[in-house]
Amino acid sequence: MPEKLRILLAEDHLTVREGIKLLVNAQADMEVVGEAENGEVAIKEAVRLAPDMIVMDISMPVLNGLRATKRLRKACPDLMILTLSRHSDDGYLQQLINAGANGYVLKQSAPKELINAIRAVGAGKAYLDPALTQKVMGGYAVRSASLRGEGKKELSSREVEVLKLIAFGYSNKEIATRLDLSVKTVEAHKANAMRKLGISGRIDIVKYAILQNWLQDN
Repeated sequence: MPEKLRILLAEDHLTVREGIKLLVNAQADMEVVGEAENGEVAIKEAVRLAPDMIVMDISMPVLNGLRATKRLRKACPDLMILTLSRHSDDGYLQQLINAGANGYVLKQSAPKELINAIRAVGAGKAYLDPALTQKVMGGYAVRSASLRGEGKKELSSREVEVLKLIAFGYSNKEIATRLDLSVKTVEAHKANAMRKLGISGRIDIVKYAILQNWLQDN
């Protein structure tokens, strides 16, 4: 029997935390192994418990989820980070992607979305709450043809690999290790691909990945 996905749950509201814990522990393939009521405790518990994933609220006292995500990405580079929030604006998502979060789920979504997100991120994918997809793509209609690559130079298979891994939340160093390349080569592939597509920044790469349905790939 496969090992269960070990999850650290960071949420400052006890009632919400208990509800999520019950939901997660009811699944055969995952379990909550630790809890934290703020970002500082979340970092300490992540280092102590070495869980596979942290499911983390963005709005927490002492240290919020965004700042905790940035610190966790350095302290626990292999930790998968799934963020929870009531905020659906693009600004929050962009900051979290830049901070290194692997997924983003809205608290107001159905419980099954959280479970789907945990399984997706646990399998090494990036996850974006379906309710956010249209929001993220808002204002991109004019550039959608460009993002799909229409009229642009075709990406090489290696450039596609690099962009996918960036969209999934991997750093240049992690991508270099996975693809057995130097960091400079990864950076070159990234720069070439972005130039071909006429895009800039990680948030644009994620939006391109959404248009290509890469985030739903198995």
